[in-house]
This record gives sequence, structure tokens and C-alpha cells, in this order.
Amino acid sequence: MAFIVGLTGGIGSGKSAAADAFEKLGAAVVDTDLIAHELTRAGGAAIDGVRALFGDSAIAADGAMDRKAVRERVFSDPAAKRRLEALLHPMIRAESERRIAAATAPYVVHVVPLLVESPGYRQRVQRVLVVDCPEALQVERVRARSGLPAEAVEAIMRSQVSREERLAAADDVIDNSGTLAALQNQVRKLHQTYLELARS
Repeated sequence: MAFIVGLTGGIGSGKSAAADAFEKLGAAVVDTDLIAHELTRAGGAAIDGVRALFGDSAIAADGAMDRKAVRERVFSDPAAKRRLEALLHPMIRAESERRIAAATAPYVVHVVPLLVESPGYRQRVQRVLVVDCPEALQVERVRARSGLPAEAVEAIMRSQVSREERLAAADDVIDNSGTLAALQNQVRKLHQTYLELARS
């Protein structure tokens, strides 16, 4: 049985940067966002299901799910969001479990953006690691990365659990309000901790 660290954090907190740093140190990374992208790209296993749910308007010209169209649809329609989650979540979970079972690294970093929101996930990870930074910095980073207006980023943040709830669920916290080097330094320390925990 693999030792699993559940890595989570709000949008723009720096989850990917932290996961990359763990991977460079030799951890196996299983990222639910990457799996979701694979399932919804052209020819992906979820494409037929997305088309059945939302019609051809949900599929882009290249055959992948039209993320912008679907994001707008599910943000304005909670029932549509639930239908999309009912399609994708079991597929993501099954593929995550397959990759975790196949991992040969000393431990697995399982990146789950909505870990704290997902009732079953706490039972599937041995540690919860939260990547944290001030909310104003989250907004700034997402705007720089995606060009979304501040209001759209704030709406996404409101749809996630609060920073306080996330921190309350954490076994470990990475403070990502500083530089990339500062984040990597914290990852190195946690890597040693996780190696010891995985051995014991």
C-alpha cells in the first residue's frame, strides 16, 4: 500500500509548482486535474459522455471539450455541474487509483484541488498538505496566468471551501506567499518527513 500525501490548495495557490518540486525529488505525482484534461481532450474517454450531457456546443472544433463553454454552463447551472461531476469524478477516481497502485516511488503526492470538499478523499490519503497564500495573491496569479477578470477568479474561489476551512484540514502547510525558491525549500523539508513516514 503506497503512502499517499493529498496535496490541495485554492486556485492560484501554487499546487503545480509544489507538485513539480516533489516530483523532481523522486515522489510519484498523480494529479486529478491532468487526468481530467486527458479524459476531456479529443478522443478522451469522457468526450462521448460530455456530448450526451450538453450537446455538440460543449465540444470544440478540435474534438476536445470546450472548457470555456462548459465552465460558463456549470457555473450558472448547479444541476449541470452535478451532472458533469457525476460523469467525470468516478472516471478520475478510477484512473487515480490505477496510477497510485502502479507507482513505484517511495510515496505518492496525489494532487486534488477539491480534496477538502470531497468527503471520501480523507480516507484515501495519509496526510493532507495544503499550499497556501493570501487570497489577493491567488487572484493576481490566476489573472496573470489565464487572463480571467478578477470577478471571475473570485467567483471560482467562492465556489471552493474557504482558506480557513482548508487550513483547518491540513496536516502540513506550504506557505507560498514568497518566491519559488522559498516554496522549493519547504518541499525539500517535507520530502524528508514523508520519506520517514513512508518507511515507518
